[in-house]
Amino acid sequence: MKWETALWMVACSLFWSLPRGQPDKTCNAFVGETVILPCTATSPGELNPSTSRLYWQIDSHVVHFFQSGQNLLKFQDKHYHGRTSLFLDQIKHGNFSLKLSNVQLLDAATYTCIYKQIGDNPNKTQKSKVKLIVTVPPTIEETPFPSERMKISSRSPAAMPCLAMLPLSFHFLVILGFGHL
Repeated sequence: MKWETALWMVACSLFWSLPRGQPDKTCNAFVGETVILPCTATSPGELNPSTSRLYWQIDSHVVHFFQSGQNLLKFQDKHYHGRTSLFLDQIKHGNFSLKLSNVQLLDAATYTCIYKQIGDNPNKTQKSKVKLIVTVPPTIEETPFPSERMKISSRSPAAMPCLAMLPLSFHFLVILGFGHL
């Protein structure tokens, strides 16, 4: 590892020790889903990914690290291994958003996106925070009668008006004599 990379990672780690501000954005996801944590450049214009550093972190834990046009995931916290990606074709347009797959309850946190252009014309460091709220999706429960081998959602019938109408529709078909067809 180059000393510049190590120094920059130490500097980014120091960011987490600063007073915590409010997140810039909040995202919601269910366990098992894929979520996009948004992060974009504050100044418009085309950026050069080969002279960019992009660092996603939670406190001092590395979630995703990108430098000089490539992902450097050997620094990544193993909890996120194989579940993060960037939109590599969009970095040059200032889209630093992180795609997090197979969301887990432990992923609920405030993520920090840190971007820095390096090289001959470096820009100042840009930082934004995204709070991720993770919830368990509505459950599917077995009916109390084992002979009826169907699943019922824990949502109310009002949330699924078509299912609420099925018994009534069937009743009218029987009364009208369509049950003998």
